[in-house]
Amino acid sequence: YPDTRHQRCWFHKMGNVLDKLPKSLLSKAKQQLQAIWMAPTREQAYKEFDRFIRNYQARYPKATGCLQKDKEDLLAFYDFPAEHWVHLRTTNPIESTFASVRHRTYKSKGAFSRTTILTMVFKLCDNAKTHWRKLRGFTKLAEVVRGVKFVNGIREIKQNGSVDEGKAA
Repeated sequence: YPDTRHQRCWFHKMGNVLDKLPKSLLSKAKQQLQAIWMAPTREQAYKEFDRFIRNYQARYPKATGCLQKDKEDLLAFYDFPAEHWVHLRTTNPIESTFASVRHRTYKSKGAFSRTTILTMVFKLCDNAKTHWRKLRGFTKLAEVVRGVKFVNGIREIKQNGSVDEGKAA
């Protein structure tokens, strides 16, 4: 899928960045990182991003380098409907789904055939789905698939009033 947009997980990225800072700065740095991904627009996120880099670059280049290398992938969610942002910013819902699968396969110590592992994964996921939350803005998925452009979470409308349908995200 060479044309697929990539979104990095903010939860994991924040952990990686904060690991490179002293404990005395963690609370303030965490607030500043949250200000980036909670910004209402990409432009505001860029400002918060640059502020974080300015504040920590000189003394903690590993922390800022860790953040800077994934800047565009961390902010890709701004090109999707705002209702989807909460789901796009983190991979934790996906990881939670597969945690029970990982736990079961670890406990079983590889005593599976291909058929039994597929059956077990299916049953565990089938059971897990009862706890899944509904995707916010699921009605906008068709627009995303059609390639409708979103800017800062809002559908882009051309000057002539038509909706811009480009390449699918």
